[in-house]
Amino acid sequence: MISPIPMKHLTTKFLVSAVLSALTVSCGSNAAKTQVNPELIEKQLQEMTLREKVGQLFCVRPEAFDVALEWDTYTKIATYQLQAVNEQMVKVNAEYPAGGIILFAHNIKDEPQLAAFMKDLRAFNGDPLFYVDEEGGRVARIGNNENFQVEKFPAMGEIGKTGDTKNALRAGKVIGGYLRHYGFDVDLAPVADVNTNPKNPVIGARAFSDDPKVAADMVTAFLKGLDEAGVAGCVKHFPGHGDTQTDSHYGYAQTTKTWEEMLSCEMVTFKAAIKAGVPMIMTAHIGTPAITGDETPATLSPVILTDKLRNELGYKGIIITDGMAMGAITRQYNSAEAAILSLQAGADIILGPKDFIEAFDGVLGAVENGTLSEERIDESVRRILTLKASLRK
Repeated sequence: MISPIPMKHLTTKFLVSAVLSALTVSCGSNAAKTQVNPELIEKQLQEMTLREKVGQLFCVRPEAFDVALEWDTYTKIATYQLQAVNEQMVKVNAEYPAGGIILFAHNIKDEPQLAAFMKDLRAFNGDPLFYVDEEGGRVARIGNNENFQVEKFPAMGEIGKTGDTKNALRAGKVIGGYLRHYGFDVDLAPVADVNTNPKNPVIGARAFSDDPKVAADMVTAFLKGLDEAGVAGCVKHFPGHGDTQTDSHYGYAQTTKTWEEMLSCEMVTFKAAIKAGVPMIMTAHIGTPAITGDETPATLSPVILTDKLRNELGYKGIIITDGMAMGAITRQYNSAEAAILSLQAGADIILGPKDFIEAFDGVLGAVENGTLSEERIDESVRRILTLKASLRK
């Protein structure tokens, strides 16, 4: 159970209406894009409490707010079938705001249930964005639910085989269209990995191709489709999960490639996505010993996230971790340690920590004791608020 924490009632509403009134429609080809006023974002940031800022750094499962639930595997958490807000969740959220909420297949029954659930969750402290994994193929929380009459797409590897980027563009636009209709803001797709290892147990046909150029063209087309539908895309899993032989959901995974080798393969897709203006990049929990000199997961590595992604590749958007309840993280770190290390490495959003309360308190404590500076937190929150304002039109 959570311990009571003396604090003022969270009243900041993030000035969303003020920010939105300052948005202007872009003159580019995509009419859904907006230009955000940085001065209003800064005003918004300065009026937030530290606790509200920390909350923005988390995208969590609905189950994170129900501390009565106990689980140690994804199969176990799915059995709870949490599909409605309860009193416990409201109570926890009053003290623990979150900037994002991600729904999984077991959280979604049908259209009426999803609409009611999201309406109640939308009222939560933290002004959350709504996230979902909707890649097509086997990873499609809406598309694979028989209660939703939406167009279903094959794994992206099948679309990659067509060699026609118009097919990827259409997939992104259709998927983005129905996600927008149901109230989602961010699609944690497409997979930007290059499927170079036939023994890979987790990526495979989720990737567009084993050819980096084909994958890059398909990835950018899919992103454009999402963007035209008004949904933010997220390429994954940096620096590339396509050449591993183990699944980081369950334990340690690594690539033995050097950075030079990655530049000619994996980085082709990520560089193309960055050039195309991708708003979000997800990390991989894989070790890269030939690059970092140790087995630290990329999610927690300043070399990978700051030196390579930020500085060398020039990426300025949001970095979100892969799910922090995955075995590659939980077998080595507790929730607080992993959250702090990921922020120190350069991540902006901590996705699905095993214990949200522990992770939140850990980050808050790290700022209060100087392990993390508030200026570092502000860097991430500024990016997150900017994305929110661009999507709330």
